Amino acid sequence: MKLSQLAFVFRRAGKSFRELFWTHLLISGTMAMTLFLFGGFFLIQENLHGLLKGWGSRVQIFAYLDDRLAAADIAPLTSRVRSYPEIEGVRFVSQSEAWENFKKSLGSQSGVLDGLSAEVLPASLEIAVKAGYRDRDSLAGVARRLQAEKGVGKVDYPEEWMEKFSLLVVGIEWAKWIFGGVLLLATLLIVGNTVKLAILARREEIEIMQLVGAPPQLIRMPFVIEGMIQGLLGAALSLAFLWIVFFFASSQFPNALGVFTIRAEIRFLEAQSVILLLFLGWAMGAVGSLLSLSRFLERW
Repeated sequence: MKLSQLAFVFRRAGKSFRELFWTHLLISGTMAMTLFLFGGFFLIQENLHGLLKGWGSRVQIFAYLDDRLAAADIAPLTSRVRSYPEIEGVRFVSQSEAWENFKKSLGSQSGVLDGLSAEVLPASLEIAVKAGYRDRDSLAGVARRLQAEKGVGKVDYPEEWMEKFSLLVVGIEWAKWIFGGVLLLATLLIVGNTVKLAILARREEIEIMQLVGAPPQLIRMPFVIEGMIQGLLGAALSLAFLWIVFFFASSQFPNALGVFTIRAEIRFLEAQSVILLLFLGWAMGAVGSLLSLSRFLERW
């Protein structure tokens, strides 16, 4: 395309934005609502991944010791467990220490323990797992080996919690693509129909350009450029709304909401997600304009 034709395309697109401002704003707003919901799925999924990763670094296995285990056998058992390739560290917790920790966790309600002694709680080993072995299968393997150790009565780790939380992350990811995909298709139809209104408003101009022999790409390009700008504007608006919601949510969550109290692990969209939303907006605007133009130009 020649430089003079390119200048004409941008002048025509600018004129269209001035003359049909509210139509363009409607299209951008429609795309912004869809991309806001789609970006919301991204935001939830990324933070769930972050929380799962953060919590994974604090996942521990608790090996509760048999009451019949002699004191002299505790150190050899601890050494054997520490030698496992998956283990990062092992700490022995005596019955008295476990009792004090339990009383502290009850706080002002610790009076319900009056009359009981530390012997009601077993001694245990608190076992930290290395980063590469915090998945469900690795933890299950370590738990089986610990259960086979002489002197270990019971092994406990958050197996059920990790499984359910991982399923939640997967469910959010599938919902993002299924629900988000349906929304994107619906928005394409809405954008296409709205673009038709803009084309009909300029029908005479397009017919004159066809009669004087203007090349098809010169007729299409102003509409495509408009669609791209509308899409980028819609994506920018959706990101702005997402940031406002994120800022409000991350600053206003009460500390009582357990999993969300770790604010350092709650973050906004990563750079690649922001770029993807901008690209989706750009592509939706361009494709919606092209589809509508193709049908109308063929009909005319």
